[in-house]
Amino acid sequence: MILNRMEQVSRKVCNVLAVISGVALTLMMLLACANMFFRAVWVPVQGTFELMGYLGAVVASFALGISQINKSHISVGLFFNSFPPLLQKILDFLTLLVSCLFFLLCAREVFNWGSFVLDIGELSETLGIVYYPFVFAVAFGYLCIAFVLFMEMLRVFFEPQKTKRA
Repeated sequence: MILNRMEQVSRKVCNVLAVISGVALTLMMLLACANMFFRAVWVPVQGTFELMGYLGAVVASFALGISQINKSHISVGLFFNSFPPLLQKILDFLTLLVSCLFFLLCAREVFNWGSFVLDIGELSETLGIVYYPFVFAVAFGYLCIAFVLFMEMLRVFFEPQKTKRA
């Protein structure tokens, strides 16, 4: 089925993004340690705060998709589970729809900002590096979680309704 194939693709893409996120997190840790060491013995690493911000944005946005797939976020279902199964399904669908639309909007706005930064040729303040690739990376991370949410929304819509057992 095409839905299963699309879910496999989204899982693979999110796994790659999770690896990149892990590498960026490791770089952040190494940069922080190097900055502390060099601050103690000589001078701090220039641009540490700036690079930590860019890497942190990549870490956060690239980890969103795999977190959604693995359900490793906080969810409170105590009240939700007391509803009838059909209402649960409707509310789940609506929640996924609103979340998907929110992340699509975020991706579009961040992409527009990245395009603006690219067009004007803006550089980072301390290091003077181009930073629009980080902005586009965040937009891509948002686009990926929107796709994951869309796939879950389709799954909720097309899966048969579960009957509640006594």
